Amino acid sequence: MRILLADDHPLLRRGLRQTIESEADFEVVAEAANGVEALRLIEQQKPQVAILDLSMPEMGGFDLAAELQRRKLGVAVVFLTMHKDKYMFDKAMDLGVKGYVLKDTALDEIMQALRSVRRGQRYISPPLFDYLLERIDRADSLAEQRPGLSYLTPTERRVLRLIAEYKTSKEIADELHIHHRTVDNHRTNIANKIGLQGSHALLRFAVEHQAELS
Repeated sequence: MRILLADDHPLLRRGLRQTIESEADFEVVAEAANGVEALRLIEQQKPQVAILDLSMPEMGGFDLAAELQRRKLGVAVVFLTMHKDKYMFDKAMDLGVKGYVLKDTALDEIMQALRSVRRGQRYISPPLFDYLLERIDRADSLAEQRPGLSYLTPTERRVLRLIAEYKTSKEIADELHIHHRTVDNHRTNIANKIGLQGSHALLRFAVEHQAELS
């Protein structure tokens, strides 16, 4: 697994690198001290995982993760942070990151996080489990309030995720290799199933509930 490390503290990067490369099937292919450098190296080196500090100079972790999504670089993001508050955690999860690791336990947890990502799973530092459970409860409550959401087909859910990324029907059609009128039909069916009305209601719903669609 090819990994990029981005943090403005060289001693922490060194410790993480030594821990990661102690196992033969993990390799740190690049290091960065700020978000702009990290973006350049990710485009150049094409790592599978980017371990990003949330509070970096020039471009922070949130902005960098959003830019990676926009450019469709296909790298899994693991946030490394001191922030333990619920707002920051929810914001990270809304961006679809694959890991949220606290810095004070990073050297102990980083390999668990990387193994989880390799299995296609998320990793959350144990002190934040309650936040994750709250998100699951909110998703269950949403499904109960709007039963139509649970009846969406896989294609409709994918269309709704792309709508949440502010993509037009033509852009969605190009990505899914279907006709743009088919996308319009999906939009209509989704709105009917969920019970939405109005020209902007579907976009607003998709953005507000993006985390439940990931």
